[in-house]
Amino acid sequence: MRILIMLTALLLSSGCVEKFNASDYRQLNQQYDVVIERDSLGVPHVIGKRDIDAAFGFAYAQAEDNWQIIHDSIPFYRGTNAAINGKDAATIDFLIHWLGIWDDLDAGYDSALKPDTRAYIEAFADGINYYAALHPQQTDERFFPIDGKDIVAGYMLRHLLFYGFDAPVIELFEEQRQHPIGTKTTSTKTTSTKTTSTQQADNNAGGVTMAGLPVGSNAIAVSPHNSTDGATRLAINSHQPTTGPVAWYEAHIQSDEGLNIMGGLFPSSVTIGVGFNQHLGWGATVNKPDLVDIYALEIDPDNPDRYFLDGEWKELESREIQVGVKLFGFLPWTVTEQGLRSVHGPVLRTDHGTYAVRYAGMGEMRQVEQWLAMNKAQSLDDWLSAMRMQAFASFNFVYADKLGNTFFVHNSLTPKRVSGYNWQHYLPGDDSSLIWDQYMPFDQLPQVINPASGYIHSANQSPFYVTAPSDNPDPQQYRIEDGFPTRMTNRADRGLELFAELETISEQEFFAIKHDKRFSVNSRSMAFLNQALQLDLKDQAQQYRDAQQIIANWDRNTNIENRGAALCTCIIGAEWLAEQKGKPAPAIADELYRCTDLLMAKVGRLDPLWGDINRHIRGDLNLPVGGGPDTLRAIYGLGMEEDGYLTNVAGDGLYYMLSWDANGNQKVRGIHQFGAATLDETSIHYADQAEDYVNEILHDPLYDAQLRADKIERRYRPGE
Repeated sequence: MRILIMLTALLLSSGCVEKFNASDYRQLNQQYDVVIERDSLGVPHVIGKRDIDAAFGFAYAQAEDNWQIIHDSIPFYRGTNAAINGKDAATIDFLIHWLGIWDDLDAGYDSALKPDTRAYIEAFADGINYYAALHPQQTDERFFPIDGKDIVAGYMLRHLLFYGFDAPVIELFEEQRQHPIGTKTTSTKTTSTKTTSTQQADNNAGGVTMAGLPVGSNAIAVSPHNSTDGATRLAINSHQPTTGPVAWYEAHIQSDEGLNIMGGLFPSSVTIGVGFNQHLGWGATVNKPDLVDIYALEIDPDNPDRYFLDGEWKELESREIQVGVKLFGFLPWTVTEQGLRSVHGPVLRTDHGTYAVRYAGMGEMRQVEQWLAMNKAQSLDDWLSAMRMQAFASFNFVYADKLGNTFFVHNSLTPKRVSGYNWQHYLPGDDSSLIWDQYMPFDQLPQVINPASGYIHSANQSPFYVTAPSDNPDPQQYRIEDGFPTRMTNRADRGLELFAELETISEQEFFAIKHDKRFSVNSRSMAFLNQALQLDLKDQAQQYRDAQQIIANWDRNTNIENRGAALCTCIIGAEWLAEQKGKPAPAIADELYRCTDLLMAKVGRLDPLWGDINRHIRGDLNLPVGGGPDTLRAIYGLGMEEDGYLTNVAGDGLYYMLSWDANGNQKVRGIHQFGAATLDETSIHYADQAEDYVNEILHDPLYDAQLRADKIERRYRPGE
């Protein structure tokens, strides 16, 4: 009896949620006028009378293909994941509440978003609730119903993770302070010298990973005057994990109110993230501007809840953060932590100090509103008006349209920081002049419009090297405090050198550049690999000398017939991984020995065919695939140590080659890494695009209704 009383008390203290009554939601479809057309590849084309009709159907179609991903993300974005999945999820729950995402939503959702935006979001939530009501066996009713705030919370958190917000915050939990406290410096302009060293400065090194996998991307545009046939061309080629919540999903949404967009998104997104309509298209690439600042607070030795600012003691704001945790498989428990805040932002107490965190996009919840405006844009002016909302903290964008315009912007909420401090160090927390509250206007960000060179190539590099030298943004117009990245990638070096070699570009040459599999001779990767040729191995085993000779003879290619790629990309991959993490490059000798030993142990030779090692796997399919880490045909593999081959886990996923000819006629070709059926292994669309993907055979995505008419597999309304 005593145990039952204790359990009852714990259950009550964990909070009571109103029970989801599915019958209340099973008639929601009657409020919306929408049809879903599944084409011959299973891709949904969602056609609604109004925008909100399309939103409802869009949610339902996504749920059909991605239900487990959408379903399981709900407690993640709510900060209640630990109550479902145990103590390992408590850290992210605390982070969400510590950042105050839900406080901001509760205070500003109704006022910050336009009524039309809220109606669209809430119609999407209705579509999710409707699917849940119709599929109780697949649904944990504790998660439902969802509402518009749940949708927006997902955007708010996901966007922070895309620019690497988490990395500097995680550093605060190290045993020792990771950076000195900044002191007065002399401000300088951003360097104009392209770096090819193997290690960048800490603030500008590294890419961004999610769940340990790289997120990068290519986006390439060619102007009509640089095309052999007068066409405008765009490659939309964002790199993501091949599976999971941030793998690309393909869809098309349309309404009679101006919405008609097709492209890629992440499951539970209410808009298209990268894609095209009949007038224009855009690709996005991850960037990593310096958008997070850490302030070291001076704490009153007589009162730990006071900090020193501008000559006086201020009180820290304090509130309790309760994180529900599931223990022992069934037992709920609530952990209470202290949530602190200063005028700088959220505050953490650690063993080596008390720190406040200020980051770009604090409290910003209009991401959906901006994406929706971009989705509905009909011209460059429309699209730029949407971009000037500046609801996104990061992302590079490359744009092209049927009128021949091409455009690049290093989009970021760049803080207007005062000069005189090293903003890569921690900042003194006692000076309010260091607490920025404004961002650089959109039109002042590094950008290129209609360059004379005729090409734009964005591949996660410095924004000052995206086209020909004469057309690049001028780094001297920016300060070092602005924190723009200086890193270069092999994809950037290689693409720019290929474009520089061509006076005009044909459709086939554009296709070949996107699928190029070589490393640039000028890349950071090759600079690292070439160090192996300087090693004195005369006293080492023959296999290491053989490895050195393979490196010397390698043609820098990663096509499936290549016999040097397995060894060389293994070595290059170690440097690439270190750079992604902002760490020093490993010792070249150690990597040569490691990769040599690994290949001999797992394969029995140093020069296997790359296609035997690099594999694209889905269900029963196990296919050779060309490309490699940081090549334009980006393929990132894992599992060599366990399986003796690499499984493609990230890189090229859904991508499109888009063009408008000299008469404005549109042509689109695309491919998905697997197929439209994200999770259903029994579906014919689970892997029906995988072979074409490895063979680089693209198909018409059937955006045009007339072309789609005789290729519709199923036409239905939600619930039918």
